[in-house]
Amino acid sequence: MTYRITVVCTGNICRSPMAEFVLRERFEEAGLSDQVVIDSAGTTSWEEGNPADPRTIDALERHGHTGDYSGHRARVFDRRSFTDVDLVLAADHEHYSVLRRLAAVPEAQSKIRMIRSFDPTRPKGHALSIDDPWYGDDASFDRTYAEVVAAADGVVDFVREQLASRD
Repeated sequence: MTYRITVVCTGNICRSPMAEFVLRERFEEAGLSDQVVIDSAGTTSWEEGNPADPRTIDALERHGHTGDYSGHRARVFDRRSFTDVDLVLAADHEHYSVLRRLAAVPEAQSKIRMIRSFDPTRPKGHALSIDDPWYGDDASFDRTYAEVVAAADGVVDFVREQLASRD
């Protein structure tokens, strides 16, 4: 059975596609890409249909990633999305709140986690949010990248445990 993850930010062009691409590579490196499907979405329709922000791709490339990111198109996460996903990773506390409101039942609410909650060196409280790099410069996108990468192995470990418990 396939384990499905959706990463969520505001418009689905900066933080969530960056995390989607990084996690996809990490699951591939872990030998789990045949069991785990990762996508991303936004809480708004502001960017629906648009590709990932070029600065997101630039940040990935600055850090040695060479994937083909051209197929990404921003989409909206809605209430129905919970039926097709096992884990929903929110980029910040606002996304987390929106997702909790969309999740009509406790089972759906239990699928929602903050991305940075998987970072073993994570800060506490509101510092779990990944700031939106949209208004920043390359350094803002590099900070977003570092925060995503710091949580990536924790996500892989968590999902590995979830897959093992299904057996």
